[in-house]
Amino acid sequence: MNEKTIERKLVKTAKNMGGIALKFVSPGFDGVPDRIILFPGGCAGFVELKSPGKTMRPLQVRRKRQLESLGFRVFCVDGTEQIEEVLNAIRTP
Repeated sequence: MNEKTIERKLVKTAKNMGGIALKFVSPGFDGVPDRIILFPGGCAGFVELKSPGKTMRPLQVRRKRQLESLGFRVFCVDGTEQIEEVLNAIRTP
């Protein structure tokens, strides 16, 4: 399994749960998570996707901490079995 497979399942599962998983690209601001997940009621979170067993780079860890310090939830997903749990956490206010 690779990162793209996990990402496709994340997008599909978010949609099936009533939300959207937007690709997040921020030119000039490296290290941001791959996806912004949005659910009804203003529930939002960020997801960094990795191949199984891979971890975030140091810059990605710093961005995660930065977003969390602003009150956002940030998750790193490296397997399809984590997707539903992460999405449920994001859609819970």
